[in-house]
Amino acid sequence: MADVEGITRQVDVEEPPRIAPSADIDPRARVGPGSVVLQLAEIREYAQVSSGCTVGRGVYIGPGVIVGRNCMVQGYATLYEPALLEDGVFVGAGVIFTNELHPRAVNPDGSRKTDADWKAVGVTVRTGASVGARAVCVAPITIGRWALVGAGAVVTTDVPDFALMVGVPAFRTGWVGRSGHPLKHLGDGYHVCPETGDRYRELNGALTAL
Repeated sequence: MADVEGITRQVDVEEPPRIAPSADIDPRARVGPGSVVLQLAEIREYAQVSSGCTVGRGVYIGPGVIVGRNCMVQGYATLYEPALLEDGVFVGAGVIFTNELHPRAVNPDGSRKTDADWKAVGVTVRTGASVGARAVCVAPITIGRWALVGAGAVVTTDVPDFALMVGVPAFRTGWVGRSGHPLKHLGDGYHVCPETGDRYRELNGALTAL
């Protein structure tokens, strides 16, 4: 049984991953027990997909990218290295994680860039957070625990825990609980989840669970 801050899924440690024949998995990559990799997905060298994950059709996971337990990465998402997903992260269809601050195909002298010329920076997504379909996360940023990035948003700065982010560029419009539902403000900095009844407190621009 995997249990991560309320994220629970039955995973048999002996259950082998299920990988579609058309998926391209580098032999140096690791796909954990109970995970499912669908058609046309590509998982590059030294990437790690932990137990209980779903990797959708046409997903690209770059070299050395780490995907934690019980994550879901939906179809055609692109996770460039050195991205890090902690446990229980949801990445919607067509999401893009960038990895270059100043992208160019060539150097200032006109020569073609090689791997040695790239200075890769990554996107980190903390436990339980969700990134909606077609969102673009511009590295280097960190998306906080249980945060929710709306579909089509363009995230250019760090996202606080439990924040609800929308727009281009993304901005915070409210808070969400672990259920993903927007919280109801009770006054004096206190919030409640209408779905679960869990309570939270906002202090100095940050939200914590009570």
